[in-house]
Amino acid sequence: MSEGTMHRPAQRDQREQRDDQLSRTAPVTPKRLHRALAALATVPVLLLVAAGCSSDSGSDSGSAGSADNAAKDTDATGAGETVSASPTVQAAAYQKIPEPCTALTTKTLKELVPKGVKSGKEGSSNDTSTRGSCSWTSLTNNGVKGSQFRWLNVSLLRFESNVTRGSGDELAQAYYETQVDDAQSVSGAKNVASEPVTGVGDDATSVRYDLKKKEGAFRQQTVVVRIENVVVTLDYNGAGLAGEKTPSAESLSKAAVKAVKEAVAKVSSTNGDGDAGTSAPSNSPSSSASSSASSSAKPSASASKSASKSTSTSPSSSATKKN
Repeated sequence: MSEGTMHRPAQRDQREQRDDQLSRTAPVTPKRLHRALAALATVPVLLLVAAGCSSDSGSDSGSAGSADNAAKDTDATGAGETVSASPTVQAAAYQKIPEPCTALTTKTLKELVPKGVKSGKEGSSNDTSTRGSCSWTSLTNNGVKGSQFRWLNVSLLRFESNVTRGSGDELAQAYYETQVDDAQSVSGAKNVASEPVTGVGDDATSVRYDLKKKEGAFRQQTVVVRIENVVVTLDYNGAGLAGEKTPSAESLSKAAVKAVKEAVAKVSSTNGDGDAGTSAPSNSPSSSASSSASSSAKPSASASKSASKSTSTSPSSSATKKN
């Protein structure tokens, strides 16, 4: 390293010291005084600019914080509304069913089962407020001319509304359709015919067919009616035994429709609704019952179907429903 390079730091220090001494001892001329005053005047300006920047920064932060807080409040409000909302379902119109063996009057029983008015046998049920059935058997012995056999069964099934499964009306409608389908697809049935039934309930269908058994030729009538959240199924069949003439399908059908209308009216009167069940109801009792919506579980359509049928053993029951 050269000698000149080695002396540079010392020379710079000496120059700075000299300049410092000169600045201290130099006289204050008007020109120098003007420069000093101008320099001092810039200090407040810089301070004001710094203060303004600091104020703006705080304002932005405050605005952002306020926006975040408002968003949180909105989210909290929305969450509260979601939590408070709960699903609802229309209350079931009918809260009970009649005793099944009282669904038909004595007069009607004398017409349909003349020798079996007092033979009513109630089917088993683990909940008589939602399901029940009753069957009657009649055998008119005409001696050498043969005998006339009749079998009658009425089953009642009530559905309760449930927020998970749906309203009682919807569940009853699904079961009603299943009952009609089952009646139309009995194994071995011949001459199957279906037709709607007017003037009773909300939906009603009559299904008829012939069934040949070893005991004789049976004619079956099944009428299914839905009234609000209740389904009424009436089975009625007849046969001429030991050479007796088989009853006509028309006479059996007419008797079955008359009987089912009576049973439906009984459902309505049991729930304090008079005879509204004998025709398509214009004023649903659901409005008066809506304050007592039920959330208890209900039988499924497939389970209820088997439960609603009579457990009584009747020769015609096995003859008309199963091969």
